[in-house]
Amino acid sequence: MSEGLKIIVPIKQVPETTEVEFDEETGTLKREGVAAIINPFDEFAIEEGLRLKEKHGGEVNVLTMGPPWAADALRDAIAMGADKGWLVTDRAFAGADTWATSLTLAKSIEKMDGYDLIICGLKTTDGDTGQTGPEMAEHLNIPHVCYVNEIIDVKDGKVVLKRNLDDGVETLEAPLPLLITVGKDINQPRLATLRGRIKAKKAEIKEITNSDLQLDPKEIGLEGSFTRVVKIFEPEQHEAGEVVEGTVEELVDAIYQKLQECKVI
Repeated sequence: MSEGLKIIVPIKQVPETTEVEFDEETGTLKREGVAAIINPFDEFAIEEGLRLKEKHGGEVNVLTMGPPWAADALRDAIAMGADKGWLVTDRAFAGADTWATSLTLAKSIEKMDGYDLIICGLKTTDGDTGQTGPEMAEHLNIPHVCYVNEIIDVKDGKVVLKRNLDDGVETLEAPLPLLITVGKDINQPRLATLRGRIKAKKAEIKEITNSDLQLDPKEIGLEGSFTRVVKIFEPEQHEAGEVVEGTVEELVDAIYQKLQECKVI
């Protein structure tokens, strides 16, 4: 590990507001004109990568797939301390589900400068599936561990880590290269510095398109997606319930009257 760790952090730019619109024809979010930020879970992944670099040396590369303006998220990550930014961008990638996204990202990673560890945020706030990271690992044919809340040590080509599960705490050892997903309890992300923002503004963002990957159009984007949003609708609004107070007898009488009004009895 004398040369340090090569760490890749895939990130996603997500809408800053919950007031977003859907394209009813494609079932995808309308992102144009909506303020965007780094997916909050990805900030924990970036921070963990930076801490490992500070401890073991190496570099942290951030990667995202999206339209040209997704480069802003990469620059924000560089301002936090990441070394390089890679933008996977092509109209052919638009509308991808988690499967098509993970395939495209995995093939993009194979075009990068090599890696020891891939750190992903647990999930995204706009999709909330938590599937893309593990699917990337499967495409890359490397092991993966989800729900990591502590990286204990990295040495001799192995990672010792801990994760909290519903039925207990696991301490695991896994070989490099490895993909992990992390949640909010792993660290506290740092803020970007002025020096970092100056560096980010000048940073070269490397682009990857499908001319680089040569993927079959039927495997990527909307056409290559196995899942489809078939219907979008707002959930039915229900009126707030009524609070009834009183003695047991009064409560029984009140409930009985309500049931009669509703013609239940």
